[in-house]
Formats: sequence, C-alpha cells, structure tokens
Amino acid sequence: MTMDATRRTVLAAGAAGAAALLAGCGEYGDDGGDGGSDEQSSPKASGTGDSGAGGEELAKADEIPVGGGTIFKDQKVVVTQPEKGDFKAFSAICTHRACTVGSVEDGTINCPCHGSKFKIADGAVAHGPATEPLPAEQIKVSGNSILLA
Repeated sequence: MTMDATRRTVLAAGAAGAAALLAGCGEYGDDGGDGGSDEQSSPKASGTGDSGAGGEELAKADEIPVGGGTIFKDQKVVVTQPEKGDFKAFSAICTHRACTVGSVEDGTINCPCHGSKFKIADGAVAHGPATEPLPAEQIKVSGNSILLA
C-alpha cells in the first residue's frame, strides 16, 4: 500500500504543478505584458462604431505611430504602420503558445511570454521560438479612421 500511495501522491503533485504552470503562462500572456502605451484595451468611440464604410473603429490613423503599431487587446488585433500611410493588421495572439503580444517596438511586434518577435510589415517571424507568422486581419482605412472589417 505504501508504494501505491506514494505513486498517487507524486502523480497528483505533478499534475497540480503542471496545471499551475499552464495557468500562470496563460494569465501572463492575457494581460499583454507591460501594459505600455502601445496597447488599447477598448475601441475609440465613433457613435455606434459602424460608420457604414466598414466595421468597428479601432483608432484614428494619426494615432498609429509610423514604424510602429498599436495593440487592441479587446479585439485581439495589432495595427501597424510600417511606412507613412501604409496600415497593416495582424492577430495579437502569438503563434508560439497563444499569448497576447505585449508591445510594438523597433519594427517588431513582441510577445512577452517567450520572446517571439514578428515584423510589422508582414507579420513574419523575426525571432523565435515562434515558427509561424502572425495571421493577417482585415482592416479598412476610411478618411482618418481605421476600421476593423
């Protein structure tokens, strides 16, 4: 009986430890990392959010920095502006372990969980451990508004 009890105790402790580790990783990724100024937790107001020219307004075009981007945590999307007037959008969910990306700096979209970096121009992997690019999202620029399509 002693061996069975010991084996059960070890297995139970291992399972509890693995669950705690996974829960901690998910919580860290969900908060977006450092909560820097390149993150928006809610959309910009524009009436109902539907201007008839597309979907929900994410931001004004002049609010997305040239050579950088902004993360919209609630919509799970990151909008970048690699060059003036050229706007791109990607999923804000890292393709490595599904953490929410945390910052956009120095031409890359950065995941705080394991250090993956993605290029702001096309979402391609700039630094692993991720091996897959960020999927593109559909946006529309209407006047000075960036709309989630």
